[in-house]
Amino acid sequence: MSTEEKSAAPRSLAEALRVRDDVSLAALLRSRPDLITPVPTDLTQLATRAGTRASVVRALERLDRFALQTAEALAVAPDPASYGELLALMGGDEQDPAVAAALPRTAALLREQALVWGADDRLRLVRTARELLAPSPQHPSPTGLGPTVREATAGMSPGRIQEILAAVGLPSTHDSVSAVSALGTLFADRRRMAALLAGLPEESREVLARLVWGPPYGQVTHDPAPHLRALLDRGLLLPTAPGTVVLPREVALHLRAGRAHRAPEPVPPPVEAAATHRPQVVDATAAGQALAALATVDELLKEWDEGGPTVLRAGGLSVRDLKRTAVALDVPEPVAAFWVELAYGAGLIASDGEADERYAATPAYDEWRELPPAERWARLAGTWLTATRTPGVVGGRDAKDRTLSALGPNLDRSAAPEVRHRVLALLAGLPEGASATEESLLARLRWERPLRGPQREQRDTGEARDDDLRSRIARWTLSEAELLGVTGRGALAAPGRALIGAPEAPRPVTAEEPEGPGDKLPVHHHRTPPVTAPPTPAERAAATATAARLLAPLFPEPLDHVLLQADLTAVAPGPLERELADVLGVLADVESKGGATVYRFTPGSVRRALDAGRSAADLHAFLARHSRTPVPQPLTYLIDDVARRHGRLRVGAASAYVRCDDDATLDEILADKRASGLGLRRLAPTVLAAQADPAALLEGLRALGFAPAAESAAGDVLIARADSHRTPPRAAPEPVPDGPPAPDDTLLAAAIRAVRAGDLASTAPRKPGSGGGEGGGEDGAPGGTLPRTGAAETLATMQAAVLTGEALWIGYVNAEGAASQRVIAPIRVEGGFVTAYDHTADEVRTYPLHRITGVAELADDAG
Repeated sequence: MSTEEKSAAPRSLAEALRVRDDVSLAALLRSRPDLITPVPTDLTQLATRAGTRASVVRALERLDRFALQTAEALAVAPDPASYGELLALMGGDEQDPAVAAALPRTAALLREQALVWGADDRLRLVRTARELLAPSPQHPSPTGLGPTVREATAGMSPGRIQEILAAVGLPSTHDSVSAVSALGTLFADRRRMAALLAGLPEESREVLARLVWGPPYGQVTHDPAPHLRALLDRGLLLPTAPGTVVLPREVALHLRAGRAHRAPEPVPPPVEAAATHRPQVVDATAAGQALAALATVDELLKEWDEGGPTVLRAGGLSVRDLKRTAVALDVPEPVAAFWVELAYGAGLIASDGEADERYAATPAYDEWRELPPAERWARLAGTWLTATRTPGVVGGRDAKDRTLSALGPNLDRSAAPEVRHRVLALLAGLPEGASATEESLLARLRWERPLRGPQREQRDTGEARDDDLRSRIARWTLSEAELLGVTGRGALAAPGRALIGAPEAPRPVTAEEPEGPGDKLPVHHHRTPPVTAPPTPAERAAATATAARLLAPLFPEPLDHVLLQADLTAVAPGPLERELADVLGVLADVESKGGATVYRFTPGSVRRALDAGRSAADLHAFLARHSRTPVPQPLTYLIDDVARRHGRLRVGAASAYVRCDDDATLDEILADKRASGLGLRRLAPTVLAAQADPAALLEGLRALGFAPAAESAAGDVLIARADSHRTPPRAAPEPVPDGPPAPDDTLLAAAIRAVRAGDLASTAPRKPGSGGGEGGGEDGAPGGTLPRTGAAETLATMQAAVLTGEALWIGYVNAEGAASQRVIAPIRVEGGFVTAYDHTADEVRTYPLHRITGVAELADDAG
């Protein structure tokens, strides 16, 4: 393309894209990844795709408030508009310096994202964006402006227009077009307009003041009051429908001092620091929360170790099962839903797929338990940060008014990962140890993403909202990050900072670091985050590994001992080694949790350990080895007493029987009225038969206060250790992204190369009359269809090009039937194939001649 062509003003978005360099095209495709899925064939198709409604809506949704206000101003500006006109609309007659400073960057951003094109003297908003943002009676503009005088008078009679001209003191014209133009010029003239308004009654000016910031429409009767009649006569209010009037855009802009918005927001609102704590306190608090998170998830998985709740027919947990889980974990139901969803997202639980489908631990849970605590936490935190499943919506209603259940469908919210990461990034921007006020954090997020499209809102929630989804996700993020130990006391901890790949935190410049919640920190401004490619799996793995490395020293060393007390309790003053915790969890019941865990020994818990195959001697040795205090005598007596009675009764399958060497014990059982439901009868002095099955008989005898043991058909005692129930291998649920992912640098480079090559093929001029004429356009340029020539002509043209070294334009259909056009320089033709340098792919390729639809010679000045 010549220098003269590059300097000429583009006539379309495609031409504007054509003069961009590769860096600019890469920025466009990175900010709007939907344009590259699939890769467009040329720049014309890229421009067409960039102007589609779905793509423009998606791009507008991702603009910050000032960029959106700028686009809205362009939608009510003349088309095309100069940069000066845009600045006047944004800054007003007084020219706000903050607006003037921020507008060049914002205009460049809109141009980069192909929402605006053209030079500064001819800025154009893409047609679809103008249709979405321009005011109309059905869709009022966020600016509050109404139609122009020309638009509002489109259906007005010529006589009425001339009457308005006379009322405002303008000479009559010979046609309505010039009359409307004269009226619009008057309304845009600040001095003449001020004089016109000064002659109105006070009541008339009050009416204009009520309409000036929108909505610009009002109602009038068939016989308006004098102060309204004065406005109608002068065209300051124009009728749009019977009984409805509108304030023309030019009049409103005069009353607003030229501003399109009441309050332009060129600077993002600051995130205010609420309080600060010493970083060591924050990290220690977060580490304690992280340790509690691991214990909670482990407790949940142990609760479901032998098979958890059943799966609802529609999927998910029932309300009753969620309540039971909350009671077992000793947390509120919303928090229980969070832990259940976190374990599910990490692939630790899933449905087993059996006929009586239940939730259970997966084989990945056993692998997870073997990891060091810090690595276990990093896996949970990494899952939480990128998951689209949002437990905060559990208990709400979907689009069909069905209750949303934990582990059920329709919990994915595509905005969740972005919001979580952004909330943590804003916290990372504060001085180390500082927490943010929720109000300022939410205000900042609303500034960064102000527009919520109705299609997206319905897709993401399907429910009536009293608050926007992003704000609710942000609130859930703050609470969930605290539960998980990503933050401590509301401030981002060092492992959480590493998790999002944030740099080292800035430290406040103070002599001492305040500690109380009332200590205020300076206000910090943040810029809008640049559009960057999302982290790769390798980068995410490195971030979680760094977070685990920073967290590991903050965890206390696991203890190998407990403190036994005379009241049949044991106190664990900290986290226990896994083997000790597992055995103690069978031998005793957890009575209370917190900084120290209290276990209580009961006959039932001791019997549970004996049922698991341990002897009384094993239990005594275990307690003596792991207790820092002497084993209390009551605990020794308890173990011996339960062990002495354990196994005296033997239960087997007859359908079931009970045998005991002490016939007096059997007499006691038969005499007990509570045993009537077991259907017992004596077969021998030491044997009772039962109608109940062995499992029910065991439970029934234990309820009577006995300690029976099960035995095999050979008479051996069966160890009644509960088998852990595991699902088949299950993959963790994949996040559901909102649209295609951002392309990496490799994909961008390949896509740009392909688009430019396709554009070269589609725009290369060819000699008039060559190529069969089907694809010919004006001046011999291809019109978009493939060239068509016969086989003999194709072969002859190829052979001639080999001799002359000329480039050719060909149509090609690959083995999958996809058609494309290419520019090639033939090197060799033989055996039904042509070997050529393909300008489209920038490499030498070989093509079968029978797949070439036709060939055309390029003009001498091509390329």
